[in-house]
Amino acid sequence: MPTNLSRRELLRHASMASGLAALGGVFTDREARASRSPNEKLNIACIGCGGQGGSDLGNVKGESIVALCDVDEARAADSFKAYPSVPKYADFRKMLEQKDIEAVTVSIPDHLHATAASMAIKMGKHVYCQKPLTHNVFEARYLTELAAKHKVATQMGTQGHSFPQHARLVELIQSGAIGHVTEVHVITDRAANWWPQGMTEPPSGSPPVPSTLNWDLWLGPTAERVYNPAYLPFIWRGWWDFGTGALGDMACHLMDPVYWSLKLKFPTAIEAQSDPVSRFSPPKSATITWEFPKRGDLPPVKLVWYDGGRKIPTDILEGAKCPDNGSVFIGDKGKLIVEHGNDAVLWPEARFKGYKAPDPTLPRSPGHHREWINAAKTGTPTGSNFAFAGPMTESILLGNVALRVGKKIKYDARHMSCPGCPEADQYIRYEYRNGWAL
Repeated sequence: MPTNLSRRELLRHASMASGLAALGGVFTDREARASRSPNEKLNIACIGCGGQGGSDLGNVKGESIVALCDVDEARAADSFKAYPSVPKYADFRKMLEQKDIEAVTVSIPDHLHATAASMAIKMGKHVYCQKPLTHNVFEARYLTELAAKHKVATQMGTQGHSFPQHARLVELIQSGAIGHVTEVHVITDRAANWWPQGMTEPPSGSPPVPSTLNWDLWLGPTAERVYNPAYLPFIWRGWWDFGTGALGDMACHLMDPVYWSLKLKFPTAIEAQSDPVSRFSPPKSATITWEFPKRGDLPPVKLVWYDGGRKIPTDILEGAKCPDNGSVFIGDKGKLIVEHGNDAVLWPEARFKGYKAPDPTLPRSPGHHREWINAAKTGTPTGSNFAFAGPMTESILLGNVALRVGKKIKYDARHMSCPGCPEADQYIRYEYRNGWAL
């Protein structure tokens, strides 16, 4: 996989990215962005126009949409129809050659995020990319460094980072409401009925490729194989070659306030317990534990993830309802429990009777997509900038590395390696097929 960054550059920028992540989601690279009137429309192209891509298109439609790209004409039909005079493409590499594009949204399967985003960044275009930011650990570091080098406005599609409830949660944690936090338990109800996981062999048969789908472009950098509807749309999440399972789908959402409030950087060790893991698909359920070191005056943190029907232990909940998608923060003065997108609850309630919450200290977002648009125009900061989103994604995807090697791993963030576990390398970084590169 070719890279335009030397090892020295990579390590230097990694240090910078880690420092920015510690700022808690507010970044100041505004000097890198051309200042312009917020009333002037931004020329945006959309990579992926069906499903989530259609949603992202709807959120930026107030700007000037100058190009649309999708490999599936049927899935993108409504978006294409809504912009009859805008150029349409199947291959984002060709679309990005269009001279008037200033910014792009990337709303395609995980395995294509890094190739699309990196090409756009190298061309000086601002990038909004869906979560998880990348498909593997190396790609996350690479995009973090690339965005820092080219100084473009970036935002990962973790809309919760812009929720006022998340900002309030961060204020509560950082004000010391529950004291020093040493443990966080995060849970999701995925994969369950959302998509299948746990497949032990590839799908059988070779049905014809739909006439509206460019299968070769959909495969992108992954190995060639025959088309099968078991892979798409959306259910690609349950195949290692294309998706990142329940962890990739929801952890960037649910762990966002954890990383933000606790100023987490990179873990030092990761361990996973799960149902059987195959070479084709993530397990049906898993529990994954990350160990994070001390950060300044902040104590070490144990972060535990539950998916596929696994539950947070009742002794941790102390009578509280277990969230479906949320977190339990454990501090030395109490607990904070939150369901994603809802107000946080201090627990047990009796202990916090009469508690006076701190005054707001963090700015409230004008909207997740609006943050990015404003950043591209005027340099105002984004919350889920790649300097924050990249290290978080890198750390999260190490959970899948631990799942796949089947043992506890230590992580050397400086060298992006797992000492004593050379078999992890193939999951941290892998080769692309001919014609595709970062």
